[in-house]
Amino acid sequence: MPIIAAYMVPHPPLAAAEIGRGQEKMIQASLDAYHTIGREIADLRPETIIVTSPHSVMYRDYFHISPGSSASGDFGRFRAGKVKFQVSYDQALVDEICRLCRQADFPAGTMGERDPALDHGTMIPLYFIDQYYKDYKLVRIGLSGLPLQDHWAFGRLIHEAVEHTGRSAVFIASGDLSHCQKQDGPYGYQPEGPAYDAQIMKVMGDADFPGLLDFDEVFLDKAMECGHRSFTILGGALEEEQKSGRIRAKCLAHEATFGVGYGFCTYHIQD
Repeated sequence: MPIIAAYMVPHPPLAAAEIGRGQEKMIQASLDAYHTIGREIADLRPETIIVTSPHSVMYRDYFHISPGSSASGDFGRFRAGKVKFQVSYDQALVDEICRLCRQADFPAGTMGERDPALDHGTMIPLYFIDQYYKDYKLVRIGLSGLPLQDHWAFGRLIHEAVEHTGRSAVFIASGDLSHCQKQDGPYGYQPEGPAYDAQIMKVMGDADFPGLLDFDEVFLDKAMECGHRSFTILGGALEEEQKSGRIRAKCLAHEATFGVGYGFCTYHIQD
């Protein structure tokens, strides 16, 4: 069975009410989008949720896949330590991804875990999903410093592994957009910031995934983006469905209230 749906989501910690303490109401469109996604995933009832996160273990020349049977985490670093997460990993799917990577001599696997705790790029999506659905296993994947084409190729291998295992899987590409969209934002203003957001929302909203490879690395750096490589893995994972015109794409929201872009898109695969 192929991936049944995919989602482009951001991971602002203050979206969680226990962290935002009222500030989350300033990004209501993002909250609404997250609740929509949570309800959709509950309706789909996937066996496995695959999350790519810029804040998981990351290496310059290697993609890290979280090993083991389970992991936990909490929002302690955001002064909300009572909010805790416990997940079971889909070891069979992880093993198949690793097998295909070894077979293809592709630099990805479970070696080199520095910190097993769940990162906020993973926990923020789960915070909303878990309000509607918890009967899933997780695969957590980090990004790398390798070129965009390698992230795309990794997505294709993930797609193949899902098909081989017969998993009913949902793919979550976690990543904020530009961080430099307002002078009073955390990183100030650069014109590349809003330019990046406009371009990425057009590409992702149209499910024009090959367009992800056309972004210049210098432009990406100047835009201070967070999730482009995460989105590119998603693009590779849905390459076959995109080519066959079987993707129904929808933009749910885009905000930059605090100077950081938050974008939401959904992708449902039609039979």
